[in-house]
Amino acid sequence: MINVTVWNEGLHEKSSKEVAAIYPDGIHNCIKEFLGTNEDLNIRTAHLTQRRCGLTDDVLNNTDVLIWWGHMAHGAVPDKIVQKVYDRVLGGMGLVVLHSGHHSKIFRKLMGTTCNLRWRDGDRERVWTVNPSHPIAKGIPEYFTLDIEEMYGERFDIPEPDQLVFMGWFSGGEVFRSGCCWQKGLGKVFYFQPGHEGNPTFHNEYVQKIITNAVYWAAPQNPVIADPGCPHAKISPEQQYKEGK
Repeated sequence: MINVTVWNEGLHEKSSKEVAAIYPDGIHNCIKEFLGTNEDLNIRTAHLTQRRCGLTDDVLNNTDVLIWWGHMAHGAVPDKIVQKVYDRVLGGMGLVVLHSGHHSKIFRKLMGTTCNLRWRDGDRERVWTVNPSHPIAKGIPEYFTLDIEEMYGERFDIPEPDQLVFMGWFSGGEVFRSGCCWQKGLGKVFYFQPGHEGNPTFHNEYVQKIITNAVYWAAPQNPVIADPGCPHAKISPEQQYKEGK
């Protein structure tokens, strides 16, 4: 089983009738619902208004992949919790950051940049699969179209991705690196651009497939190391061999 925690602020659906009409139980529960159709995924949700933002030590220590959606309350996440998530990623936990999570504290901390970009409300987007052999692109066509999505455009202030899987093109002419992968410490990080709260993006079959693929890709192949540390190698492997250890 892969233990997945879906984190969302849980605020937009409470303050906007428009968002509540699309995601009545919140984006986190929408994602939980479609991920839950996979029997080998154990899904839980967490949100900002819970104790410790729902990311207690017990939750984090039992999470293989953390999905993060945030927008209106990035600053409300305590730095102490951000540091714990950061340490877990470096120790091997996977992280999938969605849409406006690009300005979350955890994504900025991992990227080491501003993560700024160009944006505009309401546009038609075509998402191009530019790395079809990548595991996250499995089952995704050459391109698919989102009739309405918030435009994110270059320049996107991020370090060069280890792999670029998707590119977005908008009817206004802008382009954007919409699906980016990095290795950070022992953990894998995937950023995916579509997912504005006022649009039904997370109901799209290909968006759901991409997020599902990303969970399997980001899941650690070995147990997550809580603290990789910086161990002192008191004896070399060659010496161990000579001494029969």
